[in-house]
Amino acid sequence: MSLLAVDDIDAYYGESHILRGLSMAVEEGEICALLGRNGAGKTTTLRSVAGARPPDVRDGTVTFRGDDITQMATEDIAIRGVGLVPEERRVFPNLTVEENLHLSEVSRNASNTAGRDVGDLPETRPLSELYEAFPRLDERQNQLAGTLSGGEQQMLAIARALRQAPDLLMLDEPYEGLAPQIIDDVEDAIERINDEGTTILLIEQNAAAAISIADQCYIIDQGQVVFDGEAEELREDEETRKRYLGV
Repeated sequence: MSLLAVDDIDAYYGESHILRGLSMAVEEGEICALLGRNGAGKTTTLRSVAGARPPDVRDGTVTFRGDDITQMATEDIAIRGVGLVPEERRVFPNLTVEENLHLSEVSRNASNTAGRDVGDLPETRPLSELYEAFPRLDERQNQLAGTLSGGEQQMLAIARALRQAPDLLMLDEPYEGLAPQIIDDVEDAIERINDEGTTILLIEQNAAAAISIADQCYIIDQGQVVFDGEAEELREDEETRKRYLGV
């Protein structure tokens, strides 16, 4: 059984049909890259998995650890172990690094107050573990998030999602706007997180960087899967890369 299975989903923004019978699976422990040109439906796929609205999923199913989560609220999907780091990072600029990280505790307590069952969840990750994974954040614990560099803000966004100890971490364009050296740092952090047992699903315009760390790759075009295979296969398939990714 796959950790995440997306089966023949159709997703819409209003009456705009974005995903058209899209199916994919993410296996536990892997790094899976979801690739495609702008407007192909990559972010829509992640938002559909996370239960974000819009889009509206009108057909098909999304299952996580065998349970149907298709119509669940975003908060309930997160409680089950699905974390999402959205595009543009969305840290709280007027809070310190540590205050941003503590917000995950607030979200957990709010869920408990709302009557959601969080008793079976693992405890939130200790800040010490997050600072070990992201030494730059350790150095800047008391610095306002808005004064961090783009790469540091991306690390903070990832660390904040990891605070909830998700089984699946979804990353939307984690390298966007970053200098090559900073991309290397974020890439190293993603690989460390994966080595520690967190499954990763990422979408990325920097296809070469994503393919270099991925185990499995999907390419989508106009809301449909047009390639499904191991990263090594895609590295060797220049024709497919040029046709759908332009690289």
